[in-house]
Amino acid sequence: MTKILLFDALREATDEEMAKDPCVLVIGEDVGHYGGSYKVTKGLHAKYGDLRILDTPIAENSFTGMAIGAAMTGLRPIVEGMNMSFLLLAFNQISNNAGMLRYTSGGNFKIPLVIRGPGGVGRQLGAEHSQRLEAYFQAIPGLKIVACSTPYNAKGLLKSAIRDDNPVIFFEHVLLYNLQENIPDNEYTLPLDKAELVREGKDITILTYSRMRHHVIQAVDVLAKEDYDPEVIDLISLKPLDIETICKSIKKTHLVIIVEECMKTAGIGAELIAQINENAFDELDAPIVRLSSQDIPTPYNGSLEKATVIHPQQIVTAVKDMVSIKV
Repeated sequence: MTKILLFDALREATDEEMAKDPCVLVIGEDVGHYGGSYKVTKGLHAKYGDLRILDTPIAENSFTGMAIGAAMTGLRPIVEGMNMSFLLLAFNQISNNAGMLRYTSGGNFKIPLVIRGPGGVGRQLGAEHSQRLEAYFQAIPGLKIVACSTPYNAKGLLKSAIRDDNPVIFFEHVLLYNLQENIPDNEYTLPLDKAELVREGKDITILTYSRMRHHVIQAVDVLAKEDYDPEVIDLISLKPLDIETICKSIKKTHLVIIVEECMKTAGIGAELIAQINENAFDELDAPIVRLSSQDIPTPYNGSLEKATVIHPQQIVTAVKDMVSIKV
């Protein structure tokens, strides 16, 4: 085991897959000589050269379209968005090309493409750099969507995403890059369609992902000292949702809280509620509670920004209120 930062885990995954498969390449702004805006590709340009670590102009629609074309011809491009918000400029390419071409070609083309980069609410990055785009992409047919949350799952999931023959949107939270964790020295991969049972419990099921996993863990540490026993599931796969793991937990606890950084209106939590109601409605002892971000552009002001997202004390209060139903 080696203690490693999350951005180093992503770099290791990229490096290992590039060394293993000459078809893997990286495309994006400042990914080469500069080493990426958050240093995920640091040192790779010197190792692999201009043709496999491609610095691009500031033209997301163009280089994303180029990457999709490269994937159609058998390469395995990794597109880095300097900030995932910028990839809204390539929404047409992602939705009408990446998501559709395998289907509209009758299976004649595969699209082994990874689109990855930082997103989420940072620390005073402003509205345009603090967007939560998971729900934007969730509605696009043909995509897989993954949100990493630890160095361990970041490395294993990115390696699996690079090897997958379908387009994968890979979300990294801007505030988790410096998170440290011991990860195995030997090679490993993780499934792209499975949630992680972070903590077993019997009182209530907490569903979360990305940075909010860590807010939930802080809340659970407080709750455990007061004899509450929550079960925590990190969704990881946002499309498809691992409804089997989710329903298995609900059948045990019968209560659900969703903690997300996504907006409440039409967010990931909204889709979760729909699928839980379809698959496990009779197991619920109370309506599902959503703790979501405010439906506003993220303010630049630090105090206002903090007020838009969910914090551990809010989770503690919500769990206590819901578990009291059982008493």
